[in-house]
This record gives sequence, structure tokens and C-alpha cells, in this order.
Amino acid sequence: MPEQRNVAILIFDDVEVLDFAGPFEVFSVTGDEEKQVRYFNTYTVAETPGSIITAGGLSINPKYTIDACPPPDILLVPGGFGTRREMKNEHLLQWIRETAGSAELLLSVCTGALVIGAAGLLDGLKATTFHTCFDLLREAAPAVEVIEEVRFIDNGKVVTSAGVSAGIDMTLYVVGRLLGEEQARTSAAHMEYDWRP
Repeated sequence: MPEQRNVAILIFDDVEVLDFAGPFEVFSVTGDEEKQVRYFNTYTVAETPGSIITAGGLSINPKYTIDACPPPDILLVPGGFGTRREMKNEHLLQWIRETAGSAELLLSVCTGALVIGAAGLLDGLKATTFHTCFDLLREAAPAVEVIEEVRFIDNGKVVTSAGVSAGIDMTLYVVGRLLGEEQARTSAAHMEYDWRP
């Protein structure tokens, strides 16, 4: 049985719901149904305690703050209009740098790439983002090679995806990379998601 990995999913005001909820669902359903074992301990984390208001107006509460969360093996940074603010938030960027340094994987969905790009974590890599934000990513991270018209890009430790639903495809890909494609297919089937790797 695989060792359980901690997955921290960052949330912030004006985050796009499916950017974090889609990957959250994938990670949280991945496991052994018969043994009732989950392979990922998945939790939300925010800079401060209290409610987060998403881009669509949904109010949610993070499980942890960035200063009190379990050390993640996987850190996921979603997108949404709030990334334009967070990419200038040096306190958060420093936490992302430090956390990514010790994590096994750093993932971004949509304009989450702007945040990790602003943190300097895409320098010298290939990356993608939401289809209307390629130029924003080039501005945020001039040393990144922006790739258009792909669902996601795997650089090894850093994996970035295009917008919204592409984050689900990326996360299933990551599950397959870590645990095998059969497990990823099982997770997709559990979600009744039409995954085409």
C-alpha cells in the first residue's frame, strides 16, 4: 500500500472554485475502496484564518493557515482573479518558495501559474495557464517558456495546467504518475469523469 501523501491546496479570496475543488476531489477519492484507505491527506490552507470568498461568491473555510498546516508533499496553487493580488503578496510568495523547496511536487491550475511564476519557481521551465493569460504569465515570469494549447505540462517537480477543468486532467495525470494509470482510471471512474489520458 502506498504511503499517504499530504496535499495542501492553497485558497484565497477570488479563487476559482473548480480550480481547487476539482483537484481536491481527485486527490480525496483516490485510494482503496475495499480497505477504506485514502492515499492522499488533502486539505485547504490559507494565509489567514476565517472565510474565503471565491470568485463566484462561495464562502468556504480553510482547514489550516499556512503557518500551521502539516508539511505538504504536494502543494497546489489554483487560479482565479485573486491571483493578481496574491502574486504581489511577498509573505505568501515566501511561504510558497519554502514549502515548494521541501515538497515532492508543486502544481498550479489556471492563473495559479502567475503566483508560482512571481515566486520565481517557473524560471527556466515550460508552463501553461488560462488561455487568456499567456501574456500575463510572460510578464510575471520572463524566464519561463509559455506553452499554449495544452492541458498541462510536466517539468518533473513542477506541473502546470491550463484553466479550470484542465486541473482535473492534470491531477489525474499526477495520480497516474505516482500510483499508476489504473489507479487514476479508478479515481476518474469514481467521479464519473470522462478522462482521456
